[in-house]
Amino acid sequence: MFAVTILGNNSAIPTLDRHPTAQIVTCNDQLLLVDCGEGTQIQIAKYRIRRSKIRYIFISHLHGDHYFGLIGLLNTFSLMGRTEPLSVYAPPELQAILQLQLDAGGTQLKYELAFIPLTAGYSGVILEDKDLVVSCFPTQHRISCFGFSIEMQKRKRKLIPEQAKVYEIPAAYYSKLQEGADYLRKDGTLVKNDWVTLPPCKGKRYVYCADTLYDVSLLPWLSGADMIYHETTYLHELEARAAERFHSTTVQAASLAASAKAQRLLIGHFSSKYTDLQPFLEETRPIFPETYIAEEGTTYII
Repeated sequence: MFAVTILGNNSAIPTLDRHPTAQIVTCNDQLLLVDCGEGTQIQIAKYRIRRSKIRYIFISHLHGDHYFGLIGLLNTFSLMGRTEPLSVYAPPELQAILQLQLDAGGTQLKYELAFIPLTAGYSGVILEDKDLVVSCFPTQHRISCFGFSIEMQKRKRKLIPEQAKVYEIPAAYYSKLQEGADYLRKDGTLVKNDWVTLPPCKGKRYVYCADTLYDVSLLPWLSGADMIYHETTYLHELEARAAERFHSTTVQAASLAASAKAQRLLIGHFSSKYTDLQPFLEETRPIFPETYIAEEGTTYII
């Protein structure tokens, strides 16, 4: 399974029914937390997310609405008896912030916390695990900020059963063929893997853009994505304010998704000034029909 669950879709100030940014990305048997705004652990409990399955946390930047919930969550993991290691990928300054908070409370976590710093301006692969590849890339915001490309690769080759039968390969060996192994017959003939299999199907990709100005230089990262999350802090009438605050509008996000030929677009990071989110769809869908509000508590299959 490859999916994203929205825990928070608001910018800056929480409202009674919208929370700061946080998302859970499900990759088969493991969970990734992307950003961790205030109240994230409450949302995790509310939507029955299995804390123990969270192995990696990615923090896009150090504006509070993207990480103020992190220290509470890390402490809760320890109080709940977590022993599995946890990795946090974030701007380097966050490590000292977390350590200060832990030291001030005399707290010692009961699990290994690995901190992987994301250097300003860096782009490239930061994690490979099982069928999962995560890359980061810089976005244009007031401070150092990153987007994340999360790709779930299909590493197993596609078996051609008819060909396997021609070479008299037993069915019990099929799983090894899918992993790329050749087969040695009893008569000494070596059956090459590519005689009986095809290359793996193309993996699916989810791209999380974080906070950013409208920026066409992001297109190489967005191109052909199965799903994009892009902020739409403001409706298009406030384009000037968006630019001033290094944010984006509905029309800008939809235009990027269309240019990238993406499959679907999730929009979020809404300003607290808006109570009705329907206008966001009314402005984006004429440009990019496959646009959806990032609704809290909703899981979107990628």
